[in-house]
Amino acid sequence: MRLQPAVLLGAGLVLGLSVGALDLATAEDVSTAVAEQAAAEPDDALPLDDLRTFADVFGRIKDDYVEQVDDKALIESAIRGMLAGLDPHSSYLNGEEYRDLQVGTSGEFGGLGIEVGMEDGFVKVIAPIDDTPAQRAGLKAGDMIVRIDDKPVKGLSLSEAVKLMRGKPGTEIKLTIMRSTDEKPFEVRIERAIIQVASVKSRILEPGYGYLRLTHFQAHTTDDMLEAIDALKKQTEGNLKGLVLDLRNNPGGVLNGAVGVSDAFLTEGKIVYTEGRVKNSEMEFNAGPDDVLNGAPIVVLVNGGSASASEIVAGALQDHRRAIVMGTQTFGKGSVQTIVPIDDSRALKLTTARYYTPSGRSIQAQGITPDIKLEHGEFKPEANQNLVSVKEADLVRHLDEPEQPSETPAEEAADQPLAVEDFQLSEALNVLKGLTILGRADTN
Repeated sequence: MRLQPAVLLGAGLVLGLSVGALDLATAEDVSTAVAEQAAAEPDDALPLDDLRTFADVFGRIKDDYVEQVDDKALIESAIRGMLAGLDPHSSYLNGEEYRDLQVGTSGEFGGLGIEVGMEDGFVKVIAPIDDTPAQRAGLKAGDMIVRIDDKPVKGLSLSEAVKLMRGKPGTEIKLTIMRSTDEKPFEVRIERAIIQVASVKSRILEPGYGYLRLTHFQAHTTDDMLEAIDALKKQTEGNLKGLVLDLRNNPGGVLNGAVGVSDAFLTEGKIVYTEGRVKNSEMEFNAGPDDVLNGAPIVVLVNGGSASASEIVAGALQDHRRAIVMGTQTFGKGSVQTIVPIDDSRALKLTTARYYTPSGRSIQAQGITPDIKLEHGEFKPEANQNLVSVKEADLVRHLDEPEQPSETPAEEAADQPLAVEDFQLSEALNVLKGLTILGRADTN
């Protein structure tokens, strides 16, 4: 089966951008498969009585509703209702929503920069995207949006809520946020902007140890990541001892990106496979023979905002024992959506399969359990200032050492320690160093 170029995996909707879809087949493929299945299951006859009831209700609304309703609007609402009753990721895409989906993999769109879904009738922030208005405003994974510009979210569909949050770049929106049941709701004002997502960021943490942050899985993420790793190797003069792969708050994206990223670090075996009722929804992806790091250790950081494609990468590297996964339980989005075009301007996003890690684990509603659980902590050096410790310099008649010039420039000494900047990342680096030391011990 031919894999489409816009294969998407995601947890919900990026504001102004529909994601969460895996384009496994063309409309013709799916229609043919469904027809074959119907022929194989003759007992599944059309529910004629229920269809008559639908027609009766349609006619009653047309004749008796207090205001005249357009036939097209009624039918579209019925289609939306059918799909909304299935699962949170199946939906009907009108012309505007379908266009958003088609351009969504380019890495540029208008909005706030948050990945959202629906939970208990409210809009839930799955993950804020790096360097966007939403992240700068302090929104966090798990936040519940209860009001949009003072309009209650309860009763709105996800698409309707997203439309309210869209707007002209430069205009302001007010969101009422509930962070936990123990706290009072608070208001956040955010200025809309054109969101340009850089899916790959990298830097050297310490000599020999690289850091790679993937914010989204886009069509060019694998190539960008390989370029970033080459740059890290040059910075370390070919001595890249280990890598921290940061997938925190990465809500997913293009399936090809997830497969490519996993394949870059694996030399054989399955990466991910899917199973569903329709034959064309069954796929399997396998790794090639090359490892871009030549076996150097990897620590993968994840959290509750790591979803779908991120979980594919974390699960594949974990199952092959290629990386240590650290952080908190991931989101748990393990279903597959097929984009089925209705015509040139409309489509269905239909859940058609579940995906599985190489060992056969289903991530759906479970997520990836880290090898090392590590909550988001905060390192406070001042907390230790009141502790009394005795050093040689405190002893009576201690020998003084001639003063030595400082080897650390003043501006570097003033930098924040990594543990203060990002506690989880600091701990991941410590584990990475330990893996490197163990690797050296194994070779001696």
